[in-house]
Amino acid sequence: MTQPLIRRLCVIGVGLIGGSLARALKQAGEVGEVVGSGRNEDNLQAAVRLGVVDRYDIDATRAVVDADVVMLAVPLGAMATVLRDIAPYLSPDAVLTDAGSAKGSVVADVKRVYGVIPPNFVPGHPIAGTERSGVEASFATLFQHRRVILTPLAETAADAHRLIRRMWELTGAEVVDMGVRHHDAVLAATSHLPHMLAYTLVDTLARLDDRAEIFRYAAGGFRDFTRIASSDPRMWHDICVANREQLLEMIALFSADLSRLAEAIRNDDREAILAIFQRAKRARDNLYLD
Repeated sequence: MTQPLIRRLCVIGVGLIGGSLARALKQAGEVGEVVGSGRNEDNLQAAVRLGVVDRYDIDATRAVVDADVVMLAVPLGAMATVLRDIAPYLSPDAVLTDAGSAKGSVVADVKRVYGVIPPNFVPGHPIAGTERSGVEASFATLFQHRRVILTPLAETAADAHRLIRRMWELTGAEVVDMGVRHHDAVLAATSHLPHMLAYTLVDTLARLDDRAEIFRYAAGGFRDFTRIASSDPRMWHDICVANREQLLEMIALFSADLSRLAEAIRNDDREAILAIFQRAKRARDNLYLD
């Protein structure tokens, strides 16, 4: 009988991402056992009931024992604490990876905990998700035809890199490698900034005196644009703080462009307004986002 790619997978943070990874690997028959861990026991019990994990342990130091792969799918603000807790209990050959949206902060946390970058550490980030959270939101096909970015470091062992690449490929994802800083710059522009805009727009409108009427007559465009404002606030708080440098650059750039649009509207500069809209439409029409 063919052995699965991963004999024992430990997922710390069995939510949308961690749960979907476990489901996908189980569906592919490429994981022997999945052990879950996290702070919410009700969520972990649901994970067992749904067949997402085979067993769980609230204590991550016990959950990681004898695991071949440990996936950290916890909020960025919790990474350092989890890393410190589990470091003494990881098997020498265990491959450690993560799903954090800002790689610079995760790499810094790992280096602070270990003193060096362990060769079996493979930073990663699946570019997939929904506005829902928790294990009950997870599904096996979440990563199909989506991209997963790995940011291997100079210290990363080739075997560990290959294992994590293959793990994600088995979920149906397209896996690409990227530098840590470049990843954080790209995600600040394409993911982190849009979430900040959605949160801020909804917060602004919700504080207006006639907010009830405004939301009552909101059309499809408003719903589409602000859907991501329903995402987990704590998770996005952590991303905002962790990638502050790159995010602030994008906010400054967008703010300058928005100010130029406001100035064009104020001055009744119709050509400038139309030019902005036409450039944006051409760019959006030429993007492959579906």
